[in-house]
Amino acid sequence: MPSERIFKDEASEEKGERARMDKILQSTGRGRKVTVTNDGATILKSLQIDNPAAKVLIDISKAQDDEVGDGTTSVVVLAGELLREAEKLVAMKIHPMTIIAGYRMAAECALKALLKRVVDNKEDAEKFRSDLMKIAMTTLSSKILSQDKDHFAKLAVDAVMRLKGSTNLESIQIIKKPGGSLMDSFLDEGFILDKKIGIGQPKRIENAKILVANTAMDTDKVKIYGARVRVDSMAKVAEIEAAEKDKMREKVNKIIAHGINCFINRQLIYNFPEELFADAGILAIEHADFDGIERLALVTGGEIASTFDNPESVKLGHCKLIEEIMIGEDKLIHFSGVEMGQACTIVLRGASDHLLDEAERSLHDALCVLSQTVNDSRVLLGGGWPEMVMAREVDDLARKTPGKKSHAIEAFSRALQAIPTIIADNAGLDSADLISQLRAEHHKEESNAGIDVITGQVGDMAELGISEAFKVKQAVLLSATEAAEMILRVDEIITCAPRKREDRM
Repeated sequence: MPSERIFKDEASEEKGERARMDKILQSTGRGRKVTVTNDGATILKSLQIDNPAAKVLIDISKAQDDEVGDGTTSVVVLAGELLREAEKLVAMKIHPMTIIAGYRMAAECALKALLKRVVDNKEDAEKFRSDLMKIAMTTLSSKILSQDKDHFAKLAVDAVMRLKGSTNLESIQIIKKPGGSLMDSFLDEGFILDKKIGIGQPKRIENAKILVANTAMDTDKVKIYGARVRVDSMAKVAEIEAAEKDKMREKVNKIIAHGINCFINRQLIYNFPEELFADAGILAIEHADFDGIERLALVTGGEIASTFDNPESVKLGHCKLIEEIMIGEDKLIHFSGVEMGQACTIVLRGASDHLLDEAERSLHDALCVLSQTVNDSRVLLGGGWPEMVMAREVDDLARKTPGKKSHAIEAFSRALQAIPTIIADNAGLDSADLISQLRAEHHKEESNAGIDVITGQVGDMAELGISEAFKVKQAVLLSATEAAEMILRVDEIITCAPRKREDRM
């Protein structure tokens, strides 16, 4: 059990608006890559852990990150607290199965308590947007973007509203460009490809028909190295080269026959085919990264092609305008008026690559939570309010439940109160005093009390505009309970013998 406790304490440091400083993660591999982050899932993924129970906690953190994007630290903290409480109960000679039964009853009761207090403003577009802004600002408040959270919350909400209810974040592209400050980051309607336009090619194309391809366009020269060609004179080599060129010319003509004015290739395009494309007035872009062309094919409505014999079977992409733009010192290609109207690009600016990586992780969390909230629009207040609401209902259940299960239900209530306690501790406040005040407030009907870390007092979360998505809290509650239950069921850890090597004769 001690390893899970250390593990949970490590994770708890990231909770809260005034959470402690970021962690520096240094890779043990070649290059000693450094990551600066306070994102729970990123830290846990990078840890070298041998303890099997701790690996379960890492898995629930990863699942939380994939499912809703936020609450990765909360889920580990809550699971750790549940295990800590269970350890005390096991020491009191209460059987793990009794504890599990109590935890299940408590989790069900806690979820019902949240469902009673959710707010859903889906019908009122203005109020719903305001809810999304509050959720985005709450999500970003413990991240590196907390100083400019108004600006980034607006970027995230604008980007997610363009998705029109889809949770597919593929059409939101994030480009990182060092230079400038975080406040210089902006949302661009359209798609930006991190490539330059070649020499002698059109710099601007209207009503573009785009062929996105993954094909070899570098075979117009004989590759002498690695090729064995037996000839009796240099004239024969020239003939082979001419044949290769003719083959390439034929391929380029097939591509031009599609009636396109923009050709984007995943692989290299050599000088000769590039010349042919330029003569035909076609913009040819080479070596576009695979993520870039996959996303470009998606947003322009095309498909990636690799053979060109049947032009009618190839699906072309379309957009209204292709032009070259500059961001900082770099030239990029901008596609506007794309087929998929919801596509957009967020360009992040910042002092260094480490800062931009962390900003991207923070923004990705906000985008995930917002896209889930657009689908499931139920919203709760934040700042430790949901945990206190659940703890109060679970306490009431413990009083009504006879037998040993009531001890487990009471323990669940104490575990829930750990999250507001950690928020207060991380803000440097007196958690014992604040939690007792919070408990007293929550015994009044319909209380909105939570921890205001800025003033260091108990505040009204509705007035302060601190909101969280119901889906995040639901996922935290259920995942943490299930993980704790799974670890509690284990009574023996068996280490498998190493696999024997077969003797090879």
